[in-house]
Amino acid sequence: MSRDVLVLVDALAREKNVSREIVFQALESALASATKKRIHDDSDVRVTIDRESGDHEAFRRWVVLLDAEVTNDEAEIGLIDAREQFPDIQVGEYVEEPLEPIDFGRIGAQAAKQVILQKIRDAEREQILNDFLERKEFLVTGNIKRIERGNAIVEVGRMEAVLPKDQMVPKENLRVGDRVRAYLLRIDRGARGPQLVLSRTAPEFVTRLFELEVPEVEDGMLEIKACSRDPGMRSKIAVKSNDPRIDPIGTCVGLRGSRVTAVRNELGGENIDIVLWSADPAEFVIKALAPADVSSIVVDEEAHAMDVVVDESNLAMAIGRGGQNVKLASELTGWQINLMTLEQSAERAENEVGRTRALFTSRLDVDEEVANILIEEGFSSLEEIAYVPLAEMLEIEAFDEETVNELRTRARNVLLTEAIVSEEALEHTAADLLDLEGMDKTLAAKLANAGVKTRDDLADLAVDELVEMAEIDEVRAKDLITKARAHWFE
Repeated sequence: MSRDVLVLVDALAREKNVSREIVFQALESALASATKKRIHDDSDVRVTIDRESGDHEAFRRWVVLLDAEVTNDEAEIGLIDAREQFPDIQVGEYVEEPLEPIDFGRIGAQAAKQVILQKIRDAEREQILNDFLERKEFLVTGNIKRIERGNAIVEVGRMEAVLPKDQMVPKENLRVGDRVRAYLLRIDRGARGPQLVLSRTAPEFVTRLFELEVPEVEDGMLEIKACSRDPGMRSKIAVKSNDPRIDPIGTCVGLRGSRVTAVRNELGGENIDIVLWSADPAEFVIKALAPADVSSIVVDEEAHAMDVVVDESNLAMAIGRGGQNVKLASELTGWQINLMTLEQSAERAENEVGRTRALFTSRLDVDEEVANILIEEGFSSLEEIAYVPLAEMLEIEAFDEETVNELRTRARNVLLTEAIVSEEALEHTAADLLDLEGMDKTLAAKLANAGVKTRDDLADLAVDELVEMAEIDEVRAKDLITKARAHWFE
């Protein structure tokens, strides 16, 4: 049999284009499986084949566990019993005993053959996948072989890939035999069917198509910094030139629009806005909202949001059909964009001034005249009054040094009192709420005063309840509640 084994291994390795080692491992697994059937289905058998002679040895083995953990006597042995035979053996090691070679017969040989062929098929499939991945092809082209439950199975060389229904461009009518191009979204190694998962809706698909059409990108003279997309309708890409001689937008558009047209044709006529990238977030947002003109912009770093003001005639254009333009601009830049008209901006500013005035008059115990002076000088919080350099406050002509010192003292006393109250409120707040991503002590103290002291208390709230209770915006409230509820679904 030894010589037959070597001949079989060599023949299978050549036929299936896999290494001899993979065939040896498959054969060992098959022999172990067939041997196991002769002993007990729950037993554990190990087979080794000598790579030079073809001789094989079989061993029955038991894994060593703590006595209380043994549940299968056919493949497990307690530590006490194992140490009677091998005093130095440890938990996790194996007790083995050699088995006599077994004549498998026709049924055993057939079962072994099936195991070997399956193992080789798996190895062959893995080898083809690895060869494909080594080429680093993110843009995949192939023919649709069949349609299964709305998903297109695409033949890509020697492999099959799946283009799921939810990754197809809406209203796109793909049929068997069509040649299709898509982006390699992910590899699903555990799938029994096609392991390559494709997408024609991912923003990366647009990026890769431009890389294909614009050689300056591959040369490093041009970068595509970001892309956002409403598949089948509109895309926005942000481009940056690394060479001052190159116009990034003109380069992507191409001579008479040839390059952008080629990409649009591949996307079924999808509109594409090419935006000049900027390191300045405000400037980037203004460019991303094109073709709408922006009147002014206010950046809120803490909330990672921008209030963008446009005049009435530009508002509809900035928002876009169904909110498309502002949504894509937000995704492209990574900033939350709050659009408003000049009138809405003025009203919001007046409301903000009113809140600040009320804060100063009530907490600092000053009249509206003093509060208005502080607001006109740019102060918007008690922290600024308490800790801004003294020299800066002394520059306010309307206040003398005594008034300045009194205001600073009052602000510090208020902040100290609030800090003490917050600490007391947090004494009974659960750690799971304090440790929640996006939570801070100030917000947790507000929630504690309202009776919200655990993560589940927060999870039970509606968004509008949290907005009113904590005086935060709806986006942050929704994010906090979603994170608080996450453990319910784990």
